[in-house]
Amino acid sequence: MSYLTSTGSPRATAAAGRLGFGVPGYAHPLLAPAEWAELARPRTPLHWAVLNVARGPGARADPHCLAEATRLRDARVRVLGHLDVRFGTRPFGELLSDAHRYLEWYQVGGFYLDRCPTERTGLGEIRRVATTLRALCEGAYVVFTHGMHPYAGYVESADQLVTFSGPWANYRWSQVAAWTADYPPERFCHLVHGVPRSHLDEALRIARWQGAGTIYFTDRSGHGQTDPWEALPGYWDEIVSRIGPGVSE
Repeated sequence: MSYLTSTGSPRATAAAGRLGFGVPGYAHPLLAPAEWAELARPRTPLHWAVLNVARGPGARADPHCLAEATRLRDARVRVLGHLDVRFGTRPFGELLSDAHRYLEWYQVGGFYLDRCPTERTGLGEIRRVATTLRALCEGAYVVFTHGMHPYAGYVESADQLVTFSGPWANYRWSQVAAWTADYPPERFCHLVHGVPRSHLDEALRIARWQGAGTIYFTDRSGHGQTDPWEALPGYWDEIVSRIGPGVSE
């Protein structure tokens, strides 16, 4: 096997729950209507989907995004508003202003904090943000997106951490932090682009081995200015069938 863990043994809890998808944000509904329609398809094992109107909620309510957010809520899909933390440099007031717009315009059920810091020194401010978001939105589901394993204390302030975000070439040789073994798979998410169809089984084994409960794999690449998450992977139907049917919480 080409993947590693810090202990050299599989996570005992990784196989306990069913894998599901976390969608980090498709293109605008006018540009990606098929992608948004797929998210509402019955029995797709979807844990959450991110609404990113314009690197945030945008300057005004977008009727097309509202229609998709409403359709997903009706399908019992958890919709998260995208908040760019900018590695802890984004002013607190700006983040709250964006959060209010997401709640008022799109009635989101939580927030996806993108570009979160990873160091211990950044934890206090991110904890403050998460606590305030939960006060604004009862039952809010909060995802911290670090893209790598952060200081362990972050896990106590989020519902889920994105501990890997990057290309397949790195993922297949990635290692899991030892502290993650103290938490169940539903606390961790892996986002991987450039995964060839022929390596889907291997990628799924890595996710389970490393204890991730939520994934998003795509064959699209992130080279240049291309956003690999904006469109469906070419093997969407295949990976949905491999994971199996499910419903969002």
